[in-house]
Amino acid sequence: MDLTLPSSWEHYLKSELEQPYFQELTQFVTKEYDEYTCYPKKAEIFSAFEHCSFLNVKVVIIGQDPYHGPDQANGLCFSVKDGIKHPPSLVNIFKEIESDLGVVYPESGNLERWADQGVLLLNATLTVRAHEPGSHQKKGWEKFTDAVISKLSEERTDLVFMLWGSFAKKKAKLIDSSKHHILTSGHPSPISANRGYWFGNKHFSTCNKILNDLGNKSIIW
Repeated sequence: MDLTLPSSWEHYLKSELEQPYFQELTQFVTKEYDEYTCYPKKAEIFSAFEHCSFLNVKVVIIGQDPYHGPDQANGLCFSVKDGIKHPPSLVNIFKEIESDLGVVYPESGNLERWADQGVLLLNATLTVRAHEPGSHQKKGWEKFTDAVISKLSEERTDLVFMLWGSFAKKKAKLIDSSKHHILTSGHPSPISANRGYWFGNKHFSTCNKILNDLGNKSIIW
């Protein structure tokens, strides 16, 4: 399998793609997709990057693992394909947007509409074996996606990073907080949200205020 990044990203991550670990990762992912059902589809592994070029990124949301059920994952963290039931975390994301911005709860859980506006929806691990959560962790994806975060921090300014939950919050060490905006909260999963760590964080209005103050277009969440 040829794991080819869109050219706008390849330019900034070329040295990473040439590292031995990335060659090993490519071999691992190729073998997994040949021998097992894996998600997302091969063509959607780099969807987050295809919908949002390096210089168009305004916001970064960090997830952990793709959904491992049929027809859910589409290469964007938290996002599902059109017509698919919204997973619990996504339900809570939409509920927070509804209370924060007064936006009507949407029918589709496909977040490509966010990605096309400059929201990089980045899972730390970009692939998974069907029905086996975490099965592609610690194979090289995390090293690669950490490099993505570091490169954005280094090359860009005034990005809004939304770090939800303890896993995402650990990525703060990769981000230069003197030139970027970091918003943190609990994870939108029910186990966290129902304990009061998610609802009311107002990340979506806060993000738009930051973007507006910078003279950038706000995101239509």
